[in-house]
Amino acid sequence: MNIDLSLILTVLTLLTGLVVAINSFYLVRRDKYETSGNGPVTETIVEYSRSFFPVLLVVLVIRSFIFEPFRIPSGSMTPTLLEGDFIFVEKYSYGVKFPVSNYKFLDTGSPERGDVAVFRLPQDPSINYIKRVVGLPNDRIVYDHHRLYVNGKLVGTQPSDPPGQPGALWYDEKLGDREHTIQVTRPDNTWKDGTYVVPAGHYFMMGDNRDNSQDSRFIGFVPDENLVGEAVRIWMHIDGWTWPTWSRIGMKIQ
Repeated sequence: MNIDLSLILTVLTLLTGLVVAINSFYLVRRDKYETSGNGPVTETIVEYSRSFFPVLLVVLVIRSFIFEPFRIPSGSMTPTLLEGDFIFVEKYSYGVKFPVSNYKFLDTGSPERGDVAVFRLPQDPSINYIKRVVGLPNDRIVYDHHRLYVNGKLVGTQPSDPPGQPGALWYDEKLGDREHTIQVTRPDNTWKDGTYVVPAGHYFMMGDNRDNSQDSRFIGFVPDENLVGEAVRIWMHIDGWTWPTWSRIGMKIQ
């Protein structure tokens, strides 16, 4: 079961704010004409609401409109992002949206080719995915024997130094203005090779771990309204019961 933290946070903020408002505009005025107090239960609810409402409101605003933390659950973006990375996602990169409804009320920009973006899975919007933006609206994407073509132009790659982990090949790739490294584990794999024409208002996403990524080759194109934000920085890396990997803390996501 997927827990909608945005919904829970919004409801808690509204409830505590409502209690504070009722107390301020009704109970306080009523007490001027009544000798009895509000009762221990009511007073406890009011005090807790007063304490938690400002904190919940600040967290809601930051999480909904500025930055939201995410944890990388798989290796689909290896070697750019590793399983166990905790990242910040810039929520306002692709528009400012209301929490829960995700209605965009302010357009602040669109994804650029090469961005690492978090989006809601088209088949199940309660699940968040993270991939690299490869195709923009109306682009023609061809993937053939690990060679990527965008609008008829080959995206250049060269062997990476270091060359990668055992059993994997790393290649440096430049996509748009982004220079990053991709991983190939099955050089002869041609599964899901093909030509993809991106519809208007949609994006074609791919993982940097090209042979192990459930991306647009499998899930289809991602509509603009499903975009959550741009992944910008790693703030922690913990994988299992180990010490944090200090060298990854603060890394900018390329």
